[in-house]
Amino acid sequence: MSKKETSDLQAMADFLKQGATLTDLSCPACASPLFKLRTGELWCAKCQKRVIMVKEGETTAEATRSITLSTLETTVLTRIQDLEKRLKTETDSTQLEKLTTTLASLLENLEKIRKMKQ
Repeated sequence: MSKKETSDLQAMADFLKQGATLTDLSCPACASPLFKLRTGELWCAKCQKRVIMVKEGETTAEATRSITLSTLETTVLTRIQDLEKRLKTETDSTQLEKLTTTLASLLENLEKIRKMKQ
């Protein structure tokens, strides 16, 4: 068995150890079995990529919508956390005003993203 095959098998074993479920689906790129992660995502251990299943009659945009919104939500939350850290230490009133304005904008966008996810 080659090093690559051993590495692929180890990656698959690691997914199972982390609670992923082996599915009856295969990767469209490499035909390797797909794993369903605890988050519900489908993942190819060999390609190390997320796989998105598009249902019949569904567009790619519709299939990726929830993933895109979740990723965007995570990004906005990360930025909010970064701003929160900066707000704790900032003493300049001009910078504080800029930070709070940015924070307000991010919070509005977060609310919009969450409404779109419903």
